[in-house]
Amino acid sequence: MLTFLFLASKRGFVVDSYKDEAVGVMGKNEKGAAWISSVTLNPKIVYGEKQPTSEEEAALHHESHEQCFIANSVKTQIEVNGVAH
Repeated sequence: MLTFLFLASKRGFVVDSYKDEAVGVMGKNEKGAAWISSVTLNPKIVYGEKQPTSEEEAALHHESHEQCFIANSVKTQIEVNGVAH
């Protein structure tokens, strides 16, 4: 989320509200230990006066994921609902 907010700001989009109801799926890894195998994000974003197009918003989500410290640090599959990849 922080990376998304940073990139949106750099592109001139003011985010008035960012809420998410993330859903995680727990399973067992190859060693039989419990882990969260996937996370689906369901962001609800309210922008200020300047609204991104759906293509701009999808690009923001994609770039945010590419630069995200957490996404680059875990093996968990992360998806964002409503964003074409």
